[in-house]
Amino acid sequence: EIIQFWLSKGVDGFSFDAVQFLLEAKHLRDEAQVNKTQIPDTVTHYSELYHDFTTTQVGMHDIVRSFRRTMDQYSREPGRYRFMGTEAHGENIAKTMMYYGLPFIQEADFPFNGYLGKLDMPSGNSVFEVITSWMENMPEGKWPNWMTGGPDNDRLTSRLGKQYVNIMNMLVFTLPGTPITYYGEEIGMRNILATNLNETYDVDTLLSKSPMQWDNSSNAGFSEGNHTWLPTSSDYHTVNVDVQKTQPRSALKLYQELSLLHANELLLSRGWFCYLRNDNHFVVYTRELDGTDRVFLMVLNFGELSVLSLKEMISDIPTRVRIRLSTNSAYEGREVDTHAITLDKGEGLILEYNTRNLLHHQTAFQDRCFVSNRACYSSVLNILYSLC
Repeated sequence: EIIQFWLSKGVDGFSFDAVQFLLEAKHLRDEAQVNKTQIPDTVTHYSELYHDFTTTQVGMHDIVRSFRRTMDQYSREPGRYRFMGTEAHGENIAKTMMYYGLPFIQEADFPFNGYLGKLDMPSGNSVFEVITSWMENMPEGKWPNWMTGGPDNDRLTSRLGKQYVNIMNMLVFTLPGTPITYYGEEIGMRNILATNLNETYDVDTLLSKSPMQWDNSSNAGFSEGNHTWLPTSSDYHTVNVDVQKTQPRSALKLYQELSLLHANELLLSRGWFCYLRNDNHFVVYTRELDGTDRVFLMVLNFGELSVLSLKEMISDIPTRVRIRLSTNSAYEGREVDTHAITLDKGEGLILEYNTRNLLHHQTAFQDRCFVSNRACYSSVLNILYSLC
């Protein structure tokens, strides 16, 4: 009835949070301790118990499917599809994928992918493992999504460092699927300090929930009240939307450029993803689409200052390619030599070049290429079509 109430008012969809807790075992027995020798009265942390009786019970997925059926009843009107997402914090990748549903029984359009938000030691290898883990385990024909943080994670700036804000935003906007942004990550907000919060539950879960930093006025422009439930971060005078609107290469400006590129380029919103290389420093991948001879190639450096040769990866790549977008304003409008590209820690490039030899058609790359919803582009009709 709650779902129907809001759908009748015209909402576009629902995100169902913590779905693994929808059901609990009826017998209400205590859950088993991880350390059996621990005195029961000293068990105070969630991680000290096995949660076999309170998570992912038999029948839980049936409830989620009933939500989906209700959503579908309101999706019959053309152009009014109702989106459904699910969140199951802490589940492993196999259990997370179950929320997509079965081949003939749909559940979520996608379960939220929070695995990038768990990274605390960034490297090319660790980022690559998150990407391929999702793409290799996702059921065929389903749609991926990516997010760098959320309300239950430390903010990106506090977790990884300020130098990784731009490159992580570039990552989620150029991977296949839907990029999801937790408010404030587009300007590089950080955690608030855990002092004088006067709360009875886990203070650590509040540090990323401070008011959005709009400007340098009282309460960072978030509220006209005398105070807010949580304090604003101490850096809100310099890290806010108003300030970054006037800075030519602020995190917000790059975020807006990435958003426009993603919205206007079929290569990013649809098409193939092919990974070329990962090591402790770099993640390198392409986005390409049948029917067009343009390719986007992303080069992202999560390690120290390094030099990379794209010619060693793609033999027929042009010697010089155009930079479409960069995390470093010094590169804007330039070309790079594909024999040797030098990038510092936290720098990323979106390169563009023309070729008729797309990687996903080549035998050497076929096991490195993924596609969500197969599509081809007709330049004559300016349409996408699926039978290709």
